[in-house]
Amino acid sequence: METDTVRQAYTSVAELYIELFGTRQQVDLDDLAFIRRHLANRPGRVLDLGCGPGHITGYLCELGVDAVGIDLVPEFIAHARAAHPSVEFHLGSMEHLDAADDSIDGILAWYSLIHLPPEELDGVLKEFRRMLVPAGRLVLGVFDAEEVGAFDHKVLTAYRWPVDEISERLGQAGFREVERLRRPGTDKHRPLAAIAAIAV
Repeated sequence: METDTVRQAYTSVAELYIELFGTRQQVDLDDLAFIRRHLANRPGRVLDLGCGPGHITGYLCELGVDAVGIDLVPEFIAHARAAHPSVEFHLGSMEHLDAADDSIDGILAWYSLIHLPPEELDGVLKEFRRMLVPAGRLVLGVFDAEEVGAFDHKVLTAYRWPVDEISERLGQAGFREVERLRRPGTDKHRPLAAIAAIAV
């Protein structure tokens, strides 16, 4: 993934993105419940990778989670720090994390892998597994589809994934699926899916 391209694309729409998606109240209640079920009771650190405006990182911290938000876009991190001053946020890329092996209890990648070319997904999932403790949790949000394919996302080219294939690739990377959530498409939203997995 060309991180500079992604950064520039989101920087150009940062203000609008924050307005449309930047609060917990703008997240579907089923999504919040899904995230809470799998990450709220982690005993150690949880990384929110591609945290955007920081609203879900803040939500996790309100639940007592030691959550840290990481994002490529300086405008998102500045907003997140202002909106959630007691929460830790860092400017950075999920592809260049320096976390030690078996050092993280949970990872949230909530629609933050959507711009990743399919050939790069396996390497990122293996990196997530390297960082996670045994039995650590990974929660992903993806655009659902019957087959892998690119589409014209409003910000930058993104990719749809069959949730069964995501589950299979998670298995190859050292995870076991524990729950999935699917939401059919509407006239306003593409089909969506979330998947939670445990590091084995």
